[in-house]
Formats: sequence, structure tokens, C-alpha cells
Amino acid sequence: MSAYEELLAYERQTQALAQVMGRLGWDQETMMPRGAAEQRAEEMGALEGVLHARRTDPRLGGWLETAQADDAPARAILRRSRRDYQRNTKVPARLAEEIARVTSAAQGHWAEARARDDVALFLPWLERVLALKREEAAALAAGGDLYDALLDDYEPGATAAGIGAMFGRMRPRLVALREAVLAAPDQPAPLKGEFHREGQLRLARLLAETYGYDFTRGRMDLAVHPFSSGSGADVRITTRVVETDPFNCLYSTLHEVGHAAYEQAVNAAFALTPLGQGASMGVHESQSRIYENQLGRSAAFTGWLFEKMRSEFGDLGLGDAAHFHATVNRVSPGFIRTEADEVQYNLHIMLRFDLERALIAGDLLPRDLEGAWNDRFKADFGVAVERPALGVLQDVHWSVGLFGYFPTYTLGNVYAGCLMQALRRDRLALDEELAAGDLAGATTWLREKVQVHGALMEPAQTIEQACGFAPHEGPLLDYLDEKFSAIYGL
Repeated sequence: MSAYEELLAYERQTQALAQVMGRLGWDQETMMPRGAAEQRAEEMGALEGVLHARRTDPRLGGWLETAQADDAPARAILRRSRRDYQRNTKVPARLAEEIARVTSAAQGHWAEARARDDVALFLPWLERVLALKREEAAALAAGGDLYDALLDDYEPGATAAGIGAMFGRMRPRLVALREAVLAAPDQPAPLKGEFHREGQLRLARLLAETYGYDFTRGRMDLAVHPFSSGSGADVRITTRVVETDPFNCLYSTLHEVGHAAYEQAVNAAFALTPLGQGASMGVHESQSRIYENQLGRSAAFTGWLFEKMRSEFGDLGLGDAAHFHATVNRVSPGFIRTEADEVQYNLHIMLRFDLERALIAGDLLPRDLEGAWNDRFKADFGVAVERPALGVLQDVHWSVGLFGYFPTYTLGNVYAGCLMQALRRDRLALDEELAAGDLAGATTWLREKVQVHGALMEPAQTIEQACGFAPHEGPLLDYLDEKFSAIYGL
């Protein structure tokens, strides 16, 4: 075999093992017995050791030096393989295994601390995770910015300075829109009542199928923190049920379907290669956010959903479809990021971005994190955090070491704004299709423009080739101003 063929065969085995490790993580979140946490941590650490050894094998370096690429996919595989090899060889095997072991255990302690509203239970584990991630960042940065080194794992090419500048441009318009909306004289009524679990899950499955999620290559389960897992022929989603808030279940499902549809749609020829998954977390979030928000919360689609919910639950007490649409998009002060409306969501991300940058830089200590969170939340949202589960303990990310991940949520919103502008340009009958519950046109466009390419291109290039222009925050901010001005009569 040629050097490229040997490299590709080796990569396929490594990718397959990584998928197995991913399913261990899925099991931990959905079905693993509570008492198995300590053993699972050892299993995850052992498997990470095997994967790290494969990812740093000197043979990879030799193949990468001599491999020749004959087409665009091969060139992209070599580009990504070189990048990954260079990053992986900077991290000692001991450190990679310890991060996997500690974060697996820390996740369980976070869940217990969250359930008990007790930051002190989680604090020692956060300190351990943070120390390990700072050590990893130092190894990767080689004298450069620690946060940038971690961010590069999720959004190659992005920098904290660039994202910070973009957030600085976005914040004034978001704050002004929020203030105008909350001051509007006519506020949409909230949804009230009890909505049985079985009905919510039936509707969630219907939504997943309507958006094209392939249940022959996936499944839907319940989790405390909804997520999507896997790629190719095995892509799983989770959701959650709150019987007084069916939107939580339905829109969590649509969000995860966006992620899953991306993975299911990647060119099958890329399976178990470095191209066989999304281009970045920002691009991934663009799919989940456009499925959930620009499509799922549109006036046209919520008219269809209104009838489906009335068929399942009876009268909703909201009058007509226009009132239902306003309720789906209702803006109100709240603590939880995953339940935030489109106007305020990115402000939640900006808070986390600033705090985790300070943690990684050493400017903020874990013992001071809760106070810093509460102070910032009061300043940004005007209300005091009532308890840790509504504040610093609400997200799983830091327990599993995902420092640098949070800003990709807003970057995904920015990408989704660009994609929606281009989608409306190319599909003039989009609203008529959505009103009929027909998502085929929209999801086919996204599949062909974005999803099928997997990681063939760099993140920004993926969005630019889909839209015909370089991504920027303008389309998202314009979309939010137009949508919420119409709902609130601004």
C-alpha cells in the first residue's frame, strides 16, 4: 500500500475506536447505573490511553511526510491529519489519560452537586479539571495564548480576540433589543398547564421525523442535559421532559436533531476518516440553531405545530396561531441558558466566555467562580441568581473539561443567521412549505450546501461556500430585530 493508503487504514481504526468511546459517554448519560461511575472513569481513561497512543504513533508522522493526495478529499484528510498529529504529540499520554479519567468522574460529582445545590461538592473536582486543562493548554500553546489553544479544538482558526471583538459588536444591539422587548406594553402570555410525558415524546418523535432524522440509524432517549452523539450509521439524540413546559422537550429535540441530521448526512465516503464529522462545533451549532430557531420558531412553522399540539393536548388557552407563535418566542428573564429565548441566549454565552477565559488565564480562581457568576448575571440580566443549579452549576461543560466550547454556540447562531438569509434567497416559497409542515426543501438545501461536506473545508469556508458571502454577525442581528419587533410591536 502507498503511504496514503496505510495512513487511511490506520485512521479508520482510530476513528472506529473513538466512536466506541463516544458510545460509552452516551451510555453514561442515559443508561449507566449510578454505581458504575468510578469504574466507567477507569474505562474511559484506559480507552483514552489507547487512542492517544494511536494518535501519536511515530508511523503517522512518517506517513504524513510522504503521503501524496490525488484529489480534494485526500488533501483535506492529510491537512486535518497533520493538524491533529501535531496537536496530539504535544500532549503527554499521562496527561491525556488523566484528563479522561478525571472528567468522567467529575461529571458524576457535578450532577450530584447540581441536584443538591451544593457548589462545595463540585469545587474540588473543578479545581482538578481546570488544573489539567491549563496544563494541556500550556502544552498545546507552546508559549501562545492558553485559551486560544483550547478554542482551536472546537473552532479551528478562531481566536479569543476575534470572538471577543465580535461579541463587543453584538452586545449593544442585543441589549437594546432586549430592553425594548421587555418594556413593550403587550407581552405574550406564557403557556400554562400540565402536558403529559407520553404526548410530549410522541410530538418530539414526530418533529424529529418531520425534519428528516433517520431512526434506522439513530434513537432518542432521555437525559438531564440533552445532547447528540455519534456519526455516520449510528447517531443518537436525547431530550428531556418537563410536564409543565413542553417547549423544553420539543425544542431540545429539534436542536439535537440539527446536530444529528448533520452527522447522518455527511458523505458516506468520508465515514471513519477525519472528514466524517462536522467541520467544527460552530458549524455544528449552525445546524442545530437553524433547525430549532429560524425554522422551528418561525411564524409559518409554529402555525403547523399549534395544530399538532392542540390535537395532542387539547385547548392550549392561547387563542390562535399568532398568539401561539408569540408565546413560543416569548422573551422573559430567566436563569437557564438552554431555556433562553433567542434575544437573550447570546448574552448567556458571553458571560460564560468571559468567565472561562479568566479561569484559564488564572485571573479567576474556582473558589471565586460562584461569586463572579452571580455578580455578572445580576449586572447582565438584572436579577439575582436564586441557587447554584440556576447559576454556576447549570451546565455540564466545565465538569467534562470543555473549556473553549461555549463561544461556538454564539458563533453557530451567527452562521445560522447567514445560512437563513441565503436559504430565503434561494427558496422563495419557504414559508408556504413550513406552514404545511414540509421541511424537505429547507433540510435538503442545508444537506447539500453544508452537511454532506463534513469536514472537507475549514469552518468559515464551509459557511461562505453555502451562502456566497463571508460569515458575519449582521444577518443574525437583523433577523432578531425584524422578528421580535414584529412580535412585540416595536
